[in-house]
Amino acid sequence: MTSRREPRLADAAEIAAEQGLSPARISMLYSERAENGFPEIAGMRGRARLWNRAEVTEWFADRSQARLREHTPPSRNPEDLLNAAEASRFLGHKNSNQVNTYVRDHPGYFPDPDVVEELGTSANPYRRQLWRVQTLLDWMATRPGRGQRAGVKRTAPPLPDVPVDGNPDELLGATQAAALLAFKSVNTFSSSLSQGNLPLLETPDALSQKSGRRRWTRRRILEQTAQRSPRR
Repeated sequence: MTSRREPRLADAAEIAAEQGLSPARISMLYSERAENGFPEIAGMRGRARLWNRAEVTEWFADRSQARLREHTPPSRNPEDLLNAAEASRFLGHKNSNQVNTYVRDHPGYFPDPDVVEELGTSANPYRRQLWRVQTLLDWMATRPGRGQRAGVKRTAPPLPDVPVDGNPDELLGATQAAALLAFKSVNTFSSSLSQGNLPLLETPDALSQKSGRRRWTRRRILEQTAQRSPRR
């Protein structure tokens, strides 16, 4: 039986850098935890408080969803293209890095970009991802999340049937990995991955050319499936 992996911990400075806040603001949110539900600390590093990174990320995501439900996006041409920072602001996020966080830490949760520009030089290339306004509006109308509008019932889309006996070197995305690992949805797979519960998949085998999303070989996903089996 494989022992459960310890959660990843982060201090106030690390959380602040990820959320686009100051360490003092993180400390203030913690001091107000009785009112706002901010997570309890999970340990100490010297005098520095440490939190379970996945719990804090989920807490901020819940706050973001509540803000989005109250946010009316500005009027824009549906065909306008927005970069990640512009898309974050259009969606109502105070943190201009929020879309990048969705793409990096929650595979399958946010839509793929409509356009990917390869920029820079051969020695120093970089990629700019762009989303159409209509893509963002469609996501806002159907986005996953704990909250939901009255009278609207949201269900996660069914995962595809993924054969276990396919090419072991075929690269599969998060949705296919979630199906092979028997998760109920890609979001539960993403959450488990971010909490460090899928150690064999922490480093992807490749990134997709279009969007830079993580890909794993069928062989490694099945190895992770076998490692999880005794605990299920």
